[in-house]
Amino acid sequence: MFIRSERLFLRPGWPEDWQDLFALIRDEGIVRNLASAPWPYTREHAREFAARLEQTGLPSFFITLPGSNGASLIGCAGLGRSGDDIELGYWIARDHWGRGFATEAVRAVLSVARALGHRRIVAGHFIDNPASGRVLEKAGFRSIPGVSRRFSQARGEEVPSRRFEIMLDPCGGDPDADCDAGKPRMAA
Repeated sequence: MFIRSERLFLRPGWPEDWQDLFALIRDEGIVRNLASAPWPYTREHAREFAARLEQTGLPSFFITLPGSNGASLIGCAGLGRSGDDIELGYWIARDHWGRGFATEAVRAVLSVARALGHRRIVAGHFIDNPASGRVLEKAGFRSIPGVSRRFSQARGEEVPSRRFEIMLDPCGGDPDADCDAGKPRMAA
């Protein structure tokens, strides 16, 4: 599955992407903000991530920035399972922070989630990474009250975190659509 947003192109990862992925994510400042990425992040981790198969209904994307010399990888975003919830995860390479790419990529993934019929998406961030919370808020998520603890594989411990959720309109805001259980129905 591919997504084109205003400035970005989101696409599946391919095994040959592992070197570009490794060059960007071997930054402790990025990995420490991800729940499931280990530190140190090795070449083998990058190879495994780039080659992994997508789960049905839970797409993952390599975020690329098109330019005159092709599209360069700047991060990743996707959906996964967290218990009974569908969870959004994302990261952007340090050189691309503060330019709105994370918010744009999150909105693009949410449009796919809506098209796939997902009704509710959760996300979160560690308390010491408030910029991620601002990304979620700009993308339409609302904060779930309270502070929880989430295990960070990179840090090797549970870390205080904030949780967010967004309820997706299964009809994409179309007032004329006749929707049932998140699936648009065809007119007779």
